[in-house]
Amino acid sequence: MTEFPPRITTSRREFLRRAGSGLGSLALTDLLLRDGQLHAQEPIAQSTRPFGKGGGVKASGLHYEPKAKSVIYLFLYGGPSAMDTFDPKPTLDRLDGQSPPEGIDTFFKDNGNLMKSPYTFKQYGESGRWVCNLLPHMAEHVDDMAFLQAVHCASNNHAPALLHLNCGLPRVGFPSMGSWLSYGLGSETQDLPGFIVMYDWRGGPIAGPQNWGTGFLPSRFQATPFRAGGTPILNLARPEDVGERTQRAQLDLLAEINERHLDHHPGQTDLEARIESYELASRMQLAAPKAIDLDQESEATKELYGLNDKRSEYFGKQCLAARRLVERGVRTIQLYSGGGHQQESWDAHYGLKDNMDLHCPEIDKPIAGLLTDLKQRGLLDSTLVVWGGEFGRMPMSQGSNGGRDHNPDGFLMWMAGGGTKGGASYGETDDIGWQGVEGRTSVNDVHATILHLMGINHEKLTYRFNGRDFRLTDVAGRVVNEILV
Repeated sequence: MTEFPPRITTSRREFLRRAGSGLGSLALTDLLLRDGQLHAQEPIAQSTRPFGKGGGVKASGLHYEPKAKSVIYLFLYGGPSAMDTFDPKPTLDRLDGQSPPEGIDTFFKDNGNLMKSPYTFKQYGESGRWVCNLLPHMAEHVDDMAFLQAVHCASNNHAPALLHLNCGLPRVGFPSMGSWLSYGLGSETQDLPGFIVMYDWRGGPIAGPQNWGTGFLPSRFQATPFRAGGTPILNLARPEDVGERTQRAQLDLLAEINERHLDHHPGQTDLEARIESYELASRMQLAAPKAIDLDQESEATKELYGLNDKRSEYFGKQCLAARRLVERGVRTIQLYSGGGHQQESWDAHYGLKDNMDLHCPEIDKPIAGLLTDLKQRGLLDSTLVVWGGEFGRMPMSQGSNGGRDHNPDGFLMWMAGGGTKGGASYGETDDIGWQGVEGRTSVNDVHATILHLMGINHEKLTYRFNGRDFRLTDVAGRVVNEILV
C-alpha cells in the first residue's frame, strides 16, 4: 500500500550530491573551499589505517612524549565532600553551629549553620596528608596521589556539572574526554573498544550516555558500557545454532553490502561506525569475556580488591576488571561509584554521615587495591588514575539530618601515576572549605593536564564542526605543571 503523502528519505547532502548529476555538490564544495570551511577531519595522532576491517589504530606523531598510555577515571557521581575525606578544616570545627558567610549561593534553600565533619582525621605518608577514618586503605597511598584542592566547575546542578567534567562544556552535544582520546590516539587493541564505561549497580548518572558519548565526533569513538563479570555485553555471544564459519560468512556478506551502501552515502559516520561495530563485536566474543574473567585471578588478588566483602565486592570487581583491560591495551576506562539519586549516589543532601558511611567502604579497599596492583605490575607509571566527582559539598548543614548541599566553587580531585608527582598538592580552599582562594583549577585545566600526560597538546586536538574547530578544552585551559613530575 502506497503511503500518502510519501516519506522523504533523502538528506540535504544526498540531494545536493545527486542534483544536476552532482553539480550541486560541486558548487557546495567550491563555496566551502573559498571560505576556508572545508578541512580534513583526521585525528592528530593516527598515521595508519585500521588493521583490517574495523580494527584498531595505533598512535604515532604525538605532540609530546606521553607519560601515560591509559586513563582509569574513578568518578564519584553525586559529589564527594573534600572537607570530610582528604581536606579537613579545623576552622570549620571551631565555628561549628555558627552562621555561614553571606553570599554563598546554594542549590537548595534549606541550608543552616556551619557544620563540622563528623569524622576523625589522621596524617599519613611522607606528605603528611590528613585522611578521614573511613578511608584507611586509600590513606596508605597518599604519597602516590597528586591533589588538586581548588577545582571549580560551571554549574551547581548535577546534569550540567557532569557534562562539564566529562565533556568539557556544561551542555549536551559535545564529545566526552574518552571519545576525544580515542579520536586523537586511536586504539592499542584490535579486539576491545578503546573506551569502556562501567557504572553503578544502582543505575547510571544523570544525563546518562551523554556523559560518555561522541557528540559531533564520528560515532566509532563512542564508549562501550561493560559489566564487570559474566557476560560483559548483553547479547554478545554467538547463538548456539550458528557456527564460527557460518557467522564469518554472514559478517563478510554484511560488510560487502554495507560497504557498497556506504559508497553511495559518503560521510555517514553512523553507518561507518555500525560497519566497524559488527567486526569488533565478532572479535569481542572471545576477547571481552577473557578480559573480565576474574576467575583467572588469585584469591589474594581478589582479597586485595575487596571481593571478599559484600560492601566492596561490586566496585572491587570493576577496579580489577579495569586493571585487566589496561593490560590489554584499552585506552580509557571510566568507573562510576554511586548511581540513581540522592543517597544512592554521593549526593549527601539527606544526611552526610549516612551517605559516607554507605559509600566510603564500597570504594576504599578497591581503589587502594587497584593502586597497589598497578604498582606491583609496573603499570602505574603508564596508567593515569583520576579520582573525583562533578562538584563537592558545602560547609553548612542542610535539612534535619545534617546533609551538605552542592558546591561547585571549590572541590577536590586527585591523580596518581602516569607522570604525576606523588604527594604533591596544588590549590587551596578557604578556611571553611567553601571556595578556592589559591591555585584555582578549572575543568579545562584538568582536561588539559590529562591530555598532556597522554602526549597531546590540548590546543591542537581539534575537530571541525559547523564551521568551527572545537576542542575538549574549548578556548581555555592550562596544564597544571605543579603536580607533574
